[in-house]
Amino acid sequence: MRKVVTKFGGSSLADAGQFEKVKNILALDPDRRYVVPSAPGRRFKDDDKVTDLLYRCYRQREAGEDYQDTFDKIAARYMDIAEELKLTVDLGAALDEVNERIAGGANADYCASRGEYLNGLLLADYLGWRFVDAAEVVRFDEDGNLDAETTHCLMSERLADGKPSVVPGFYGSLPDGTVHTFSRGGSDISGAIVARAAGADVYENWTDVSGMLMADPRIVESPREISSITYQELREMSYMGASVLHTDSVFPVHRAGIPTNIRNTNNPDHPGTIISLKAPVSSSVPTITGIAGLKGFSVVSVEKAMMNNEKGFGRKVLQVIEEEGLSFEHLPTGIDTMCVVVSGEQLEPVRQRVVNRIMAETHADTITVHDGMSIIATVGRGMVHNCGTAARLFSAMSRAGINVRMIDQGSSELSIIVGVDDKDYEKTIRAIYSEFVN
Repeated sequence: MRKVVTKFGGSSLADAGQFEKVKNILALDPDRRYVVPSAPGRRFKDDDKVTDLLYRCYRQREAGEDYQDTFDKIAARYMDIAEELKLTVDLGAALDEVNERIAGGANADYCASRGEYLNGLLLADYLGWRFVDAAEVVRFDEDGNLDAETTHCLMSERLADGKPSVVPGFYGSLPDGTVHTFSRGGSDISGAIVARAAGADVYENWTDVSGMLMADPRIVESPREISSITYQELREMSYMGASVLHTDSVFPVHRAGIPTNIRNTNNPDHPGTIISLKAPVSSSVPTITGIAGLKGFSVVSVEKAMMNNEKGFGRKVLQVIEEEGLSFEHLPTGIDTMCVVVSGEQLEPVRQRVVNRIMAETHADTITVHDGMSIIATVGRGMVHNCGTAARLFSAMSRAGINVRMIDQGSSELSIIVGVDDKDYEKTIRAIYSEFVN
């Protein structure tokens, strides 16, 4: 028998009607035996996410304010779901315990985690499945980093009997038992952890979109859907912020070789996007898989004659970048020029110090900083089988009157990255999309 792990996002479990959709989806495939729920999300445009309300409770209590009205809103959300679905779980006792813990000084992580915890209790009761408290099977070390192997062992042991189970996402526990959370969106990581531990054949991530799109729909009108993508391609696009998944969530399933299927709770018949280790690669595969980008980068350009003959030059520059708490995005270089692309926002507070220190360390001829650069990645495993991809891309940009400030193509031929002025960001994405898709 196959094993399918399903993770449902906050919009998928926002109210009783959404709970019913989830139950129907699970009933369609008896191999779906493990569920990872998020906290209830927004039911309508101006609605509050339960996790946001829980954080608000924490902040109000810390400020010495009365948080009870906020907590009552949270309780009402859960009680409405329980009453409409005629659940038997003792939700009142669970809510009272959470309220008492918040009043008693519970930390922010505990407060935020109760969204998933309470939703997990409701879903387990509704399905008649076992509830597994994530605090018992997801472990972090003393520094708050996921203890992946301990977690894998504990989770595998708990799920070994094959009983259908609900494991709430987003949180686990520290060595002393204190509840600790992942960053926001961490339920995706929890889902991938469960999939790996269960030895799943597929990990289904259910949300409110039917998979991934080739470009940002706010920039490109009605972009095509991506039917299949590799984890490597996903990583390239996620780096540029174009993913419906938490960026860290792919690693557990990637490591285990488990394909991920992004599906839409509100359109369960749609096949969504399949993410796998190896997707088809041939001349019939589209040249590009997707286009993504980010704005707001700065380029620190260091020039020095005969730089290429000076041992340790690059190390000195990067050591300054590291010691000033910056990470570099790209390193375009020439014989006498080394450029370091960094986040403009991160650079701003230490800009002059970085310039002064690099000058002192390298005795460069000139150092200049250019702001306002966007980085755009055109990603596709089909590039390797289609000649002239780069020529088509740059011709499209030229016809659109776009100046290229940086070019970077990896040896894998999986992506072509260009740097352009921020003002040309949207125009560049539209030009590239039009060239390869329309």
